[in-house]
Amino acid sequence: MIVLRWVPLALLSCCAAAIAPAQTFTSLASFDQTDGSGPNAALVQGLDGNFYGTTEYFGPNALGTIFRITPAGVLALAAAFNGADGANSTSTLIAASDGSLYGVTGEGGTHRNGAVFRLSNQGLQALHSFDAIDGREPDALLEAADGNFYGVTFADGAYGYGTIFTLTPSGTLTTLHNFDGYDGQWALGLLQGRDGNFYGATSEGGTANYGTIFKITPQGVLTTLYSFQGKLDGGYPVAGLVEATGGEFWGITGAGGSSVSGTIFRINPQGTLTVVYNFPTFLGYSALIQATDGNFYSTGYEGGTYGQGEVFEITPGGEVSILHSFNGSDGASPLGGVIQGTDGAFYGTTYTGGTLGAGTIFRLSTGLGAFVRPLPTSGKVGSTVQILGTGLAGPARVTFNGTPAVITAATPSAITVAVPAGATSGKIRVTQPGGTLSSNIAFRVLQ
Repeated sequence: MIVLRWVPLALLSCCAAAIAPAQTFTSLASFDQTDGSGPNAALVQGLDGNFYGTTEYFGPNALGTIFRITPAGVLALAAAFNGADGANSTSTLIAASDGSLYGVTGEGGTHRNGAVFRLSNQGLQALHSFDAIDGREPDALLEAADGNFYGVTFADGAYGYGTIFTLTPSGTLTTLHNFDGYDGQWALGLLQGRDGNFYGATSEGGTANYGTIFKITPQGVLTTLYSFQGKLDGGYPVAGLVEATGGEFWGITGAGGSSVSGTIFRINPQGTLTVVYNFPTFLGYSALIQATDGNFYSTGYEGGTYGQGEVFEITPGGEVSILHSFNGSDGASPLGGVIQGTDGAFYGTTYTGGTLGAGTIFRLSTGLGAFVRPLPTSGKVGSTVQILGTGLAGPARVTFNGTPAVITAATPSAITVAVPAGATSGKIRVTQPGGTLSSNIAFRVLQ
C-alpha cells in the first residue's frame, strides 16, 4: 500500500536560503594517498572519542585503509588492508560493545569475494572470507541485541542475488536467507527494529524489479513488506533504512517518483509507504540519518552550487534545505553521507577533492547541542553498556529512564555501566556538574 504526499519540486539549489544561522563548515583533513584515497562510507565514532572510516584505494598496500581522525582534525593511519584480511572497503565500520571495530570489504579475503574483519588492539584480522556459496561482496554489518553480527551480501548465494547472514564474534557464519529475485536482489544493509526483527532494502528485484523493503526475523523468516513500482513511489533504493523516533523507517530511492529522479520515503512496519519528497533532478544520494533535532540529513554526490556535491537536510514534513555545497578545494562527491558526533556536529567524508584530490574529512556544525550515545542500543538487566560522549570529565550520575545505574569505568569519551535492575526502556541521562546530557535515542531494555 502506498500513500502519496506531493511536495513542491523546487530545485535543492534554490533552498540555500534555509541555511541554519549557526552553521560552521570546517575541512578537517585531506587524504594524501599514503593514508588512503577515496573514502566513500560513513564515519563511526569510537569509544576513544575519535572518528574512524575506510578508504577504497591506496595506502601502504594499495588496497585501501582504515583511518582515524580526532575531532580537532589529526588524521592517522589505523590499519592497511593486505588482501587476505580484505581489500577496497566501501562500507561503514561499526563500533562494537567489546571496544573493537568491525566491518566488511567487498573484495579480498581467501576467495577474493570479500571478508568480515575486526580491528582490535591485536591488529586487523579477517573473521570470515566469503566463498560465493555463502555470498559475495558483503555490503554492511551491524551488532544485534543477541551479541552476534548480522549483514548482507550483494551477490551470489544459492540463487545469485545475495544473502542475509549472521556471524558470531568468533567468526562462525550462518546464512539466514538467500534472495531469489522475487523477494529482492542486491541488499543494501540491515537495521534491528524495536520489535527485534531486522529491516532492510534491496536495490532491485521484487514484483516490478524496482527493489523492495523487507523484514526478517532473527530465525530467518523473511517477509517482503513493499515492492517499488517506479513512477509513483520511486525505484532502486540506494541505501539501507533508518528507524525514526516515531517508529517508521525512512529511506531514499535513486530513480522514479514524479520527476523520475528519486524519492525520499517513509514506511511503517506494516508496509504502508508514503512518499515524503520527490527529487526534481538526480543528485546521487547517500543513507539518511535522523539527528537530535528530529530532522534527517544526508549528502548528494552531485548538485549544490558548484555541481560537486552537497549536504542537505529534510524535515519530517518534507522541507529540504542545502546546508553546504562542495567546491572541490573543500572536497567533492560526498558518497558516504554524514553522522552526528556526540558534540552535536555532523562529520563526513568526500570521495575526491581536497588538497591532492584524494578526498577529505569535514565537520558541519549547525548549532545542535551535545548528547550521549549508548552502545549497544538495547540490552538485558545486568548487561554492560558503553555511553559515548564528549567531555565526560568529573563526577557523573547515570540513569536509565530515571533508574540510577552504577558507573564501573569512565573516560572523557565513554562511561561504562550495567543496565540497572528495575530499568525500563527510555532515554539515558548523564548528569555532571556542568549539566545533563540525554541520549540521542531511547535505550531498549530487553526481557
